[in-house]
Amino acid sequence: MARTQKNKATSYHLGQLKAKLAKLRRELLTPKGGGGATGEGFDVAKTGIARVGFIGFPSVGKSTLMSKLTGTFSEVAAYEFTTLTTVPGVIQYRGAQIQILDLPGIIEGAKDGKGRGKQVIAVARTCSLIFIVLDVLKSLQHKRIIEKELEGFGIRLNKEPPNIVFRRKDKGGINMTSTVPLTHLDLDTVKAILSEYRISSADVQIRCDATEDDLIDVIEGNRVYIPCVYVLNKIDSISIQELDILYKIPHCVPISANHEWNFDELLEKAWQYLSLLRIYTKPKGQVPDYSAPVVLKSSAGTVKDFCDAIHRSLIKDALVWGSSVKHNPQKVGLDHCLHDEDVVQIVKK
Repeated sequence: MARTQKNKATSYHLGQLKAKLAKLRRELLTPKGGGGATGEGFDVAKTGIARVGFIGFPSVGKSTLMSKLTGTFSEVAAYEFTTLTTVPGVIQYRGAQIQILDLPGIIEGAKDGKGRGKQVIAVARTCSLIFIVLDVLKSLQHKRIIEKELEGFGIRLNKEPPNIVFRRKDKGGINMTSTVPLTHLDLDTVKAILSEYRISSADVQIRCDATEDDLIDVIEGNRVYIPCVYVLNKIDSISIQELDILYKIPHCVPISANHEWNFDELLEKAWQYLSLLRIYTKPKGQVPDYSAPVVLKSSAGTVKDFCDAIHRSLIKDALVWGSSVKHNPQKVGLDHCLHDEDVVQIVKK
Protein backbone atom coordinates (compact mmCIF):
# COMPACT_ATOMS: atom_id res chain seq x y z
CA MET A 1 0.00 0.00 0.00
CA ALA A 2 2.88 2.36 0.81
CA ARG A 3 4.36 1.77 -2.67
CA THR A 4 1.05 2.28 -4.52
CA GLN A 5 0.24 5.77 -5.81
CA LYS A 6 -3.17 7.06 -4.74
CA ASN A 7 -5.36 7.99 -7.69
CA LYS A 8 -8.65 6.95 -9.31
CA ALA A 9 -7.05 4.07 -11.21
CA THR A 10 -5.63 2.49 -8.02
CA SER A 11 -8.61 3.13 -5.69
CA TYR A 12 -10.11 -0.34 -6.40
CA HIS A 13 -6.78 -2.04 -5.61
CA LEU A 14 -6.23 -0.01 -2.40
CA GLY A 15 -9.79 -0.68 -1.23
CA GLN A 16 -9.22 -4.44 -1.60
CA LEU A 17 -5.92 -4.28 0.27
CA LYS A 18 -7.49 -2.34 3.19
CA ALA A 19 -10.32 -4.87 3.46
CA LYS A 20 -7.77 -7.75 3.37
CA LEU A 21 -5.79 -6.13 6.20
CA ALA A 22 -8.94 -5.66 8.32
CA LYS A 23 -9.89 -9.35 7.81
CA LEU A 24 -6.39 -10.56 8.76
CA ARG A 25 -6.38 -8.35 11.89
CA ARG A 26 -9.76 -9.81 12.92
CA GLU A 27 -8.40 -13.36 12.50
CA LEU A 28 -5.39 -12.47 14.67
CA LEU A 29 -7.58 -11.04 17.43
CA THR A 30 -10.22 -13.79 17.43
CA PRO A 31 -9.15 -16.52 19.87
CA LYS A 32 -8.91 -19.97 18.34
CA GLY A 33 -11.28 -22.67 19.67
CA GLY A 34 -10.09 -25.62 21.73
CA GLY A 35 -10.47 -27.24 25.14
CA GLY A 36 -8.24 -27.03 28.15
CA ALA A 37 -8.06 -24.74 31.15
CA THR A 38 -8.83 -21.07 30.63
CA GLY A 39 -6.17 -19.85 33.07
CA GLU A 40 -6.41 -17.05 35.63
CA GLY A 41 -9.25 -14.57 35.13
CA PHE A 42 -8.19 -11.06 34.12
CA ASP A 43 -11.39 -8.99 33.93
CA VAL A 44 -13.32 -8.00 37.07
CA ALA A 45 -17.05 -7.81 37.82
CA LYS A 46 -18.69 -4.58 36.68
CA THR A 47 -20.03 -2.30 39.43
CA GLY A 48 -21.43 1.23 39.46
CA ILE A 49 -23.00 3.24 36.65
CA ALA A 50 -19.81 3.56 34.53
CA ARG A 51 -16.34 2.07 34.19
CA VAL A 52 -13.08 4.01 33.62
CA GLY A 53 -9.90 2.16 32.56
CA PHE A 54 -6.33 3.46 32.97
CA ILE A 55 -4.08 2.55 30.02
CA GLY A 56 -0.47 3.54 29.55
CA PHE A 57 3.13 2.42 29.37
CA PRO A 58 4.73 0.94 32.51
CA SER A 59 5.80 3.39 35.26
CA VAL A 60 3.79 6.45 34.15
CA GLY A 61 1.93 6.71 37.49
CA LYS A 62 -1.31 4.76 36.87
CA SER A 63 -1.19 2.95 40.23
CA THR A 64 -0.35 6.16 42.15
CA LEU A 65 -3.28 7.94 40.47
CA MET A 66 -5.59 5.00 41.28
CA SER A 67 -4.54 4.92 44.96
CA LYS A 68 -5.00 8.70 45.40
CA LEU A 69 -8.38 8.83 43.62
CA THR A 70 -10.06 5.78 45.16
CA GLY A 71 -8.07 4.95 48.29
CA THR A 72 -7.64 1.41 46.88
CA PHE A 73 -4.12 0.03 47.31
CA SER A 74 -2.44 -0.69 43.99
CA GLU A 75 1.22 -1.66 44.37
CA VAL A 76 3.58 1.20 43.49
CA ALA A 77 7.31 0.74 42.85
CA ALA A 78 10.15 2.28 40.84
CA TYR A 79 10.41 -0.70 38.48
CA GLU A 80 8.30 -1.48 35.40
CA PHE A 81 5.35 -3.93 35.35
CA THR A 82 4.59 -3.52 39.08
CA THR A 83 0.87 -4.10 38.36
CA LEU A 84 0.39 -7.56 36.82
CA THR A 85 -3.41 -7.89 36.89
CA THR A 86 -6.49 -5.63 36.87
CA VAL A 87 -6.91 -3.71 40.16
CA PRO A 88 -10.49 -2.37 40.62
CA GLY A 89 -11.53 0.59 42.75
CA VAL A 90 -14.64 2.76 43.16
CA ILE A 91 -15.02 6.52 43.36
CA GLN A 92 -18.16 8.43 44.41
CA TYR A 93 -18.54 11.61 42.36
CA ARG A 94 -21.65 13.81 42.23
CA GLY A 95 -23.75 10.99 43.64
CA ALA A 96 -22.59 8.48 40.99
CA GLN A 97 -20.60 5.33 41.74
CA ILE A 98 -17.86 5.05 39.09
CA GLN A 99 -15.63 1.98 38.84
CA ILE A 100 -11.92 2.64 38.17
CA LEU A 101 -9.67 -0.08 36.70
CA ASP A 102 -5.88 0.08 37.02
CA LEU A 103 -4.69 -2.05 34.10
CA PRO A 104 -1.13 -3.41 33.69
CA GLY A 105 1.21 -1.30 31.55
CA ILE A 106 1.14 -2.10 27.84
CA ILE A 107 4.06 -2.08 25.41
CA GLU A 108 4.38 -1.64 21.66
CA GLY A 109 2.98 -4.76 20.00
CA ALA A 110 0.31 -5.23 22.71
CA LYS A 111 -2.41 -5.88 20.10
CA ASP A 112 -0.30 -8.82 18.88
CA GLY A 113 -0.20 -10.32 22.39
CA LYS A 114 3.07 -8.89 23.80
CA GLY A 115 3.11 -8.39 27.59
CA ARG A 116 -0.48 -9.65 28.15
CA GLY A 117 -1.50 -6.80 25.84
CA LYS A 118 -4.48 -8.61 24.32
CA GLN A 119 -6.02 -9.20 27.77
CA VAL A 120 -5.43 -5.57 28.81
CA ILE A 121 -7.01 -4.16 25.64
CA ALA A 122 -9.91 -6.68 25.85
CA VAL A 123 -10.77 -5.25 29.30
CA ALA A 124 -10.41 -1.70 27.88
CA ARG A 125 -13.13 -2.56 25.30
CA THR A 126 -15.64 -2.96 28.18
CA CYS A 127 -14.94 0.54 29.61
CA SER A 128 -17.25 3.55 29.29
CA LEU A 129 -14.24 5.90 29.29
CA ILE A 130 -10.49 5.40 28.80
CA PHE A 131 -7.79 7.43 30.55
CA ILE A 132 -4.55 7.20 28.55
CA VAL A 133 -1.94 8.05 31.21
CA LEU A 134 1.26 9.60 29.80
CA ASP A 135 4.49 10.82 31.38
CA VAL A 136 5.11 14.48 30.43
CA LEU A 137 8.87 13.91 30.63
CA LYS A 138 8.73 11.31 27.86
CA SER A 139 8.03 11.69 24.14
CA LEU A 140 4.46 12.34 22.93
CA GLN A 141 5.21 9.56 20.42
CA HIS A 142 3.95 7.26 23.23
CA LYS A 143 0.47 8.74 22.73
CA ARG A 144 0.48 7.73 19.05
CA ILE A 145 1.79 4.21 19.84
CA ILE A 146 -1.01 3.55 22.38
CA GLU A 147 -3.64 4.96 19.98
CA LYS A 148 -2.33 2.61 17.26
CA GLU A 149 -2.49 -0.41 19.60
CA LEU A 150 -6.10 0.37 20.60
CA GLU A 151 -7.12 1.10 16.98
CA GLY A 152 -5.70 -2.29 15.97
CA PHE A 153 -8.01 -3.94 18.51
CA GLY A 154 -11.14 -2.28 17.11
CA ILE A 155 -11.33 0.58 19.66
CA ARG A 156 -12.10 4.01 18.14
CA LEU A 157 -11.20 6.87 20.48
CA ASN A 158 -13.25 10.09 20.61
CA LYS A 159 -15.06 9.19 17.38
CA GLU A 160 -18.72 8.81 16.50
CA PRO A 161 -19.86 5.68 14.59
CA PRO A 162 -19.91 6.52 10.84
CA ASN A 163 -23.37 7.36 9.51
CA ILE A 164 -23.52 4.44 7.05
CA VAL A 165 -26.43 2.02 6.64
CA PHE A 166 -25.27 -1.34 5.26
CA ARG A 167 -27.79 -4.06 4.37
CA ARG A 168 -27.01 -7.38 2.64
CA LYS A 169 -29.37 -8.71 -0.05
CA ASP A 170 -29.82 -12.04 -1.83
CA LYS A 171 -29.71 -10.51 -5.31
CA GLY A 172 -29.68 -7.19 -7.17
CA GLY A 173 -25.97 -6.27 -7.05
CA ILE A 174 -24.34 -3.39 -5.16
CA ASN A 175 -26.57 -0.32 -4.82
CA MET A 176 -24.84 2.75 -3.34
CA THR A 177 -26.55 6.05 -2.45
CA SER A 178 -25.12 9.10 -0.67
CA THR A 179 -26.70 12.23 0.78
CA VAL A 180 -23.42 14.22 0.91
CA PRO A 181 -20.59 14.70 -1.64
CA LEU A 182 -18.00 11.91 -1.18
CA THR A 183 -14.29 12.78 -1.44
CA HIS A 184 -12.83 9.39 -0.38
CA LEU A 185 -15.23 6.72 -1.69
CA ASP A 186 -16.72 5.88 -5.07
CA LEU A 187 -18.74 2.91 -6.35
CA ASP A 188 -15.63 1.05 -7.59
CA THR A 189 -13.91 1.30 -4.18
CA VAL A 190 -17.09 0.15 -2.38
CA LYS A 191 -17.37 -2.83 -4.77
CA ALA A 192 -13.68 -3.70 -4.20
CA ILE A 193 -14.11 -3.71 -0.41
CA LEU A 194 -17.34 -5.74 -0.55
CA SER A 195 -15.84 -8.26 -3.01
CA GLU A 196 -13.08 -8.98 -0.47
CA TYR A 197 -15.85 -9.95 2.00
CA ARG A 198 -17.53 -12.01 -0.78
CA ILE A 199 -20.59 -9.74 -0.76
CA SER A 200 -22.07 -9.41 -4.24
CA SER A 201 -25.46 -7.83 -3.36
CA ALA A 202 -26.04 -5.10 -0.80
CA ASP A 203 -27.59 -1.67 -0.22
CA VAL A 204 -25.09 0.93 1.06
CA GLN A 205 -26.46 4.31 2.20
CA ILE A 206 -23.72 6.82 3.07
CA ARG A 207 -24.78 9.92 5.03
CA CYS A 208 -21.32 11.37 5.83
CA ASP A 209 -18.04 11.93 3.97
CA ALA A 210 -16.83 8.43 4.87
CA THR A 211 -13.44 6.84 4.18
CA GLU A 212 -12.60 3.24 3.22
CA ASP A 213 -11.80 2.54 6.88
CA ASP A 214 -15.25 3.78 7.98
CA LEU A 215 -16.97 1.42 5.52
CA ILE A 216 -14.78 -1.52 6.66
CA ASP A 217 -15.65 -0.71 10.32
CA VAL A 218 -19.38 -0.87 9.50
CA ILE A 219 -19.01 -4.18 7.61
CA GLU A 220 -16.89 -5.74 10.37
CA GLY A 221 -19.45 -4.57 12.95
CA ASN A 222 -17.26 -5.30 16.00
CA ARG A 223 -15.86 -1.81 16.59
CA VAL A 224 -16.41 0.02 19.88
CA TYR A 225 -16.50 3.83 20.10
CA ILE A 226 -15.16 5.00 23.47
CA PRO A 227 -14.46 8.55 24.70
CA CYS A 228 -10.88 9.10 25.85
CA VAL A 229 -9.02 11.61 28.07
CA TYR A 230 -5.23 11.98 27.86
CA VAL A 231 -3.91 12.29 31.44
CA LEU A 232 -0.48 13.96 31.37
CA ASN A 233 1.14 13.01 34.69
CA LYS A 234 4.19 14.40 36.59
CA ILE A 235 3.61 18.10 35.79
CA ASP A 236 5.49 18.92 39.03
CA SER A 237 8.69 18.31 36.99
CA ILE A 238 8.05 20.91 34.24
CA SER A 239 7.83 24.72 33.95
CA ILE A 240 4.68 26.89 33.69
CA GLN A 241 5.54 27.70 30.03
CA GLU A 242 5.67 23.97 29.17
CA LEU A 243 2.36 23.48 30.99
CA ASP A 244 0.72 26.15 28.77
CA ILE A 245 1.84 24.20 25.68
CA LEU A 246 0.37 20.95 27.08
CA TYR A 247 -3.06 22.58 27.43
CA LYS A 248 -3.17 22.99 23.64
CA ILE A 249 -3.37 19.18 23.16
CA PRO A 250 -7.05 18.24 22.59
CA HIS A 251 -8.82 16.01 25.17
CA CYS A 252 -5.93 16.40 27.64
CA VAL A 253 -5.72 17.08 31.40
CA PRO A 254 -2.28 17.75 32.99
CA ILE A 255 -2.02 16.42 36.58
CA SER A 256 0.45 15.39 39.26
CA ALA A 257 -0.73 12.12 40.83
CA ASN A 258 1.95 12.29 43.54
CA HIS A 259 0.94 15.78 44.76
CA GLU A 260 -2.79 15.37 43.87
CA TRP A 261 -2.71 18.44 41.60
CA ASN A 262 -5.60 19.18 39.22
CA PHE A 263 -7.75 16.20 40.27
CA ASP A 264 -10.87 18.43 40.22
CA GLU A 265 -10.44 19.19 36.52
CA LEU A 266 -9.74 15.50 35.79
CA LEU A 267 -12.97 14.34 37.49
CA GLU A 268 -14.96 17.17 35.88
CA LYS A 269 -13.68 16.11 32.44
CA ALA A 270 -14.46 12.44 33.18
CA TRP A 271 -18.05 13.39 34.14
CA GLN A 272 -18.41 15.44 30.95
CA TYR A 273 -17.11 12.60 28.71
CA LEU A 274 -19.22 9.93 30.46
CA SER A 275 -22.38 12.00 29.72
CA LEU A 276 -24.17 11.07 32.96
CA LEU A 277 -27.41 12.61 34.25
CA ARG A 278 -28.39 13.16 37.90
CA ILE A 279 -32.15 12.89 38.41
CA TYR A 280 -33.53 13.83 41.85
CA THR A 281 -36.66 12.24 43.28
CA LYS A 282 -39.54 14.13 44.92
CA PRO A 283 -42.09 12.34 47.15
CA LYS A 284 -45.60 13.84 46.97
CA GLY A 285 -46.03 16.83 49.30
CA GLN A 286 -42.33 16.86 50.29
CA VAL A 287 -39.19 18.69 49.17
CA PRO A 288 -36.92 16.99 46.55
CA ASP A 289 -34.25 14.62 47.91
CA TYR A 290 -30.95 16.12 46.71
CA SER A 291 -28.78 13.71 48.75
CA ALA A 292 -29.16 10.55 46.60
CA PRO A 293 -29.78 11.20 42.89
CA VAL A 294 -30.68 8.44 40.43
CA VAL A 295 -27.79 8.47 37.92
CA LEU A 296 -28.56 7.56 34.29
CA LYS A 297 -26.54 7.49 31.06
CA SER A 298 -27.62 10.29 28.70
CA SER A 299 -28.26 7.70 25.96
CA ALA A 300 -30.87 6.17 28.30
CA GLY A 301 -32.32 9.28 29.89
CA THR A 302 -36.09 8.96 29.41
CA VAL A 303 -38.75 8.80 32.13
CA LYS A 304 -39.16 5.06 31.33
CA ASP A 305 -35.42 4.47 31.97
CA PHE A 306 -35.72 6.42 35.23
CA CYS A 307 -38.65 4.21 36.33
CA ASP A 308 -36.71 1.06 35.38
CA ALA A 309 -33.72 2.24 37.45
CA ILE A 310 -35.90 2.45 40.57
CA HIS A 311 -38.05 -0.67 40.01
CA ARG A 312 -39.02 -2.57 36.87
CA SER A 313 -42.73 -2.70 37.78
CA LEU A 314 -42.89 1.09 38.26
CA ILE A 315 -44.04 2.35 34.83
CA LYS A 316 -46.04 5.54 35.38
CA ASP A 317 -46.37 9.13 34.13
CA ALA A 318 -44.28 11.74 35.92
CA LEU A 319 -44.21 15.37 37.01
CA VAL A 320 -40.88 17.00 36.06
CA TRP A 321 -39.17 20.18 37.28
CA GLY A 322 -36.06 21.35 35.44
CA SER A 323 -34.52 22.41 32.12
CA SER A 324 -36.12 19.60 30.08
CA VAL A 325 -39.67 21.01 30.47
CA LYS A 326 -41.31 24.27 29.38
CA HIS A 327 -43.03 24.98 32.73
CA ASN A 328 -42.50 23.69 36.29
CA PRO A 329 -43.92 21.21 37.08
CA GLN A 330 -44.98 19.60 33.79
CA LYS A 331 -46.72 16.24 33.41
CA VAL A 332 -44.80 14.10 30.88
CA GLY A 333 -45.04 10.65 29.31
CA LEU A 334 -42.60 7.76 29.44
CA ASP A 335 -40.72 8.87 26.29
CA HIS A 336 -39.81 12.32 27.68
CA CYS A 337 -35.99 12.88 27.68
CA LEU A 338 -34.66 14.15 31.01
CA HIS A 339 -31.78 16.63 31.54
CA ASP A 340 -29.07 16.70 34.20
CA GLU A 341 -30.37 17.73 37.67
CA ASP A 342 -34.06 17.44 36.78
CA VAL A 343 -36.48 16.63 39.65
CA VAL A 344 -39.02 13.86 39.01
CA GLN A 345 -42.19 12.86 40.88
CA ILE A 346 -43.86 9.62 39.78
CA VAL A 347 -47.64 10.00 39.23
CA LYS A 348 -50.03 7.06 39.68
CA LYS A 349 -52.61 6.80 36.91
